[in-house]
Amino acid sequence: MYTKKSLFYFITIISVTVSLQSFAAKSMMPNEEMNKVLKELEKKGGKPIENLSVEDARSQPTPTDAVRTVMANSKDANTELLELAEVKEITVDGGTGLIPARVYRPYNKNLKSKLAQPVVVYFHGGGFVIADNDVYDATPRALANKTRAIFVSVEYRKAPENKFPAAHEDAYAAYKWVVNNAASFGGDPKRVAVAGESAGGNLALNVAIRARDEKFQLPTHELLIYPVAGSNMDTESYRTYGEAKPLNKSMMTWFMGNYLNTPAEKDDPRINLVAANLKGLKPCTIITAQIDPLRSEGEELAKKLKQQGVAVRYKNYEGVTHEFFGMAPVLRDARSAQEMAASRLKKSFKL
Repeated sequence: MYTKKSLFYFITIISVTVSLQSFAAKSMMPNEEMNKVLKELEKKGGKPIENLSVEDARSQPTPTDAVRTVMANSKDANTELLELAEVKEITVDGGTGLIPARVYRPYNKNLKSKLAQPVVVYFHGGGFVIADNDVYDATPRALANKTRAIFVSVEYRKAPENKFPAAHEDAYAAYKWVVNNAASFGGDPKRVAVAGESAGGNLALNVAIRARDEKFQLPTHELLIYPVAGSNMDTESYRTYGEAKPLNKSMMTWFMGNYLNTPAEKDDPRINLVAANLKGLKPCTIITAQIDPLRSEGEELAKKLKQQGVAVRYKNYEGVTHEFFGMAPVLRDARSAQEMAASRLKKSFKL
């Protein structure tokens, strides 16, 4: 039989447990705008890509498809930043030959018409396996408009057809090509930054590290948006958001299994960036999302950069998920994140 005192402690424990469970449940909840996109994505009936062949995975509906649906159904969608002076397809150097790329040229407002524009070499996400420049079209469009810089979005080779380090080799070769050829498309070869989302964030920082090691021109800035930065899948964010959408732990395991030649390569510092030598790089910006298994490694990378003397700005956005950054037409947090990113890039260009 319970005494009054033991009953009090029992009730208190139950109350605390319920409160913690309630808090954990709320922490998993996306905000209203983000939830609207996720619901549209769910309606499209995509299958878990970790259970699919690569070919089938590449044909699944994407968060971009969901955003377009939300935009079509919304009177408030903000599309003004999607219009540019020119978008054209080109080829650039890759690791073993020419690869496709897309040039986004903004309207040259507030700048002298003959003044060379800064350039950002951008790498899209997709776990080194899926997605392309079309899926990630919104980010370079918006940031080109906000920064008045020319964006070059690189269509690097994908796995499993092209295993590690194919994408990394393409990324660096493309960056060197842009530096050496920027003047041919109106860019300033002395003001070239790198940017990337998810797997592309990993590629962007690797470009800067290799440029440092080979004594090539460093990017003026590295913009890393929820980057793949570690190989530990037992971090706090993996434990909390391992079943999150649109990115979860099973998908990351599938991506790495397709890109890497052997499991041991996950510890290569080009994959496990939190263990890499980061000294001597130009300032960096890292943006993460709360409801994302990659959040912890992005935060850890920011700490490691700071510890090794790199000026870094880190910001996590609450209530949003992986892939939120390009959703500015329907997501206020994306607009805020893009403003921050653009400001940091412009500062590196001294504009």
